[in-house]
Amino acid sequence: MKGLENTQMEELLKESSVNKQSGLSGVGLALVGVTGGAAVALSIIAAPFVTPALRKVCLPFVPATSQQVRNVLIGLKGRSGRLVDLGSGDGRIVVAAACQAQLKAVGVELNPWLVWYSRWAAWRAGVAASTSFVTRDLWRLDLRDYQNIVIFGVEEMMLDLESKLSQELTQDSLVIACRFPLPSWKPAATIGHGLDSVWLYYRPPEATQQTKEAPELLKSYSYKAR
Repeated sequence: MKGLENTQMEELLKESSVNKQSGLSGVGLALVGVTGGAAVALSIIAAPFVTPALRKVCLPFVPATSQQVRNVLIGLKGRSGRLVDLGSGDGRIVVAAACQAQLKAVGVELNPWLVWYSRWAAWRAGVAASTSFVTRDLWRLDLRDYQNIVIFGVEEMMLDLESKLSQELTQDSLVIACRFPLPSWKPAATIGHGLDSVWLYYRPPEATQQTKEAPELLKSYSYKAR
C-alpha cells in the first residue's frame, strides 16, 4: 500500500510540475507578445520623428517663439495672396497668418503627427477653412503658386533653398527666412534681434544681388536694412 501511495504521490508531483511549467510558458508567451506589440507601436510612433533625421539635411522640429511669430506677422503686414510655411512643425505660423494676416495658408511638414496636430490647432482657432497642412518633402513642392514663403530652416540647407527659390520664386513673392538667412541674397529688411530675427527677401533679378528696397510699412518697426 505504501508503494502504491508513493507512486500516486510521484504522479501528482509530476503533474503539478508540468502544470506549473505550462503556466509559466503561457505567461512568458504573453509577456513576449506584449513586449513585441509595444516595440512595434513605439516603432510606428517614432518613425516619423526618426526618418527626417536620416536625410542628408535634418530639419528638426523646434517650435517658433512668440516673438518670432510676431516678427513674421510684421513682415506679412499688407501682404496678399497665398502663404506656404516650409517645415511648418506644429502649425503656429500658418494659424497666425490665417488669423491675423487673413492669408490663405498652407503648412508643409514631413512628420504626420505634427500635421494632424496642426489641423486640430487650426480647427480650434477657427481657421480650418483657410488653412491646410500636407505631409510632403519641401524639396518636391513647386513654389510658383505662393506669394509668401516662410522657412524655419537650418544653416546646411539654406544654399540649396536659395537655388530652389531662384528657379521658382516669382518677382512679387516675399520670402521670410527665420533663424538663418539666405547665404548670398541681400535682405530687404531684418526684423528682430538674435535668435528671433527674421530676414525678408524678394527675388533678385539675377539671383545673386538684392535690389528691391524694403517696403515703407516696415519703416515704423525696429529692423536693420542691409
